[in-house]
Amino acid sequence: MSTTENSGASAGRTPPAPEPASVPIKAIRLRHPWRMVFAVVIVVVFALLLVDAAFRPAYDWPSVGKYIFDRRISQAALVTLELTVYSMVIAIILGVILAVMRLSPNPVVKSIAWFYLWVFRGTPVYVQLTIWGLISLIYTSIDIGIPFMEPWVSFPTQAALNLFTLAIIGLALNEAAYMAEIVRAGLLAVDRGQEEAATALGMSWSQTMTRVILPQSMRVIIPPTGNEVISMLKTTSLVTAVPFSFELFTRSRDISAETFNPIPLLIVASLWYLFFTSILMVGQHFLEKRFARGVGDRQPEKKDPGTATGAFTGVVPVIGSDPPAIVTPPKDRPGGQQ
Repeated sequence: MSTTENSGASAGRTPPAPEPASVPIKAIRLRHPWRMVFAVVIVVVFALLLVDAAFRPAYDWPSVGKYIFDRRISQAALVTLELTVYSMVIAIILGVILAVMRLSPNPVVKSIAWFYLWVFRGTPVYVQLTIWGLISLIYTSIDIGIPFMEPWVSFPTQAALNLFTLAIIGLALNEAAYMAEIVRAGLLAVDRGQEEAATALGMSWSQTMTRVILPQSMRVIIPPTGNEVISMLKTTSLVTAVPFSFELFTRSRDISAETFNPIPLLIVASLWYLFFTSILMVGQHFLEKRFARGVGDRQPEKKDPGTATGAFTGVVPVIGSDPPAIVTPPKDRPGGQQ
């Protein structure tokens, strides 16, 4: 066949008509009747519990209202907050140091950090606080000087360390063991290439840690750290083992021993703990949101249901036609104008 005949045959072909635009899918939400029934049952049970608690005489709500803002209780709540803040600050600083020691290539430094974690994670915090309360019997004096020689300065342990300080030390040293593992997990969560890239750019070790590693590890460190802060707030109720008796739980227990009515004072202490915990949870939420910027936003962009027609645009080859066929969205829909 000649070239002219081939050209005529090609010219005689007609491209197929473009397919009509797809009709939008009408989604019908599935019904879950048993789910609704279960939710109603839960709400009814919860309402019954509230009504029962409101009218049960043992709770003695007038006494709860009387002591909720009592001066002794409010001062004890402030002491509890101070114990939590001071202990967590020391624990976080010491935990970072221990985490770096655990990641050190020096086997001696790594072994010392491991031994610390083994001791403080393996013994109950109540036992540790009891030992700290008896520290003046173990070490009668605190000596500063060269070992095995006459000390330069010496003063009695009981006079140097009061019960409040001993409670902070006991809580902080125990919590530091857990914070060390949290920080270590956060540091290991950062890709090794980040450190190599920072080293290639000429950054020192401290610059790499403060500007590259730690900021990226904070999104892993903050959630469990927030849980540890809340746990520390409640662990302060154990400092009675030191014995320190001016925190919230012990103070409310002492008042209940005077009134012979312990349940309302326990409710008062619980309400104060819930108040502080709620504030800490809100702060934790915003910290997590700040340090997770650019990481958690992985959901696809929401599209307007009215424009989801299933149509696509672009230049695609169509079998049976020499030139490529251009497929465009319908003209009557938004975004369809060429």
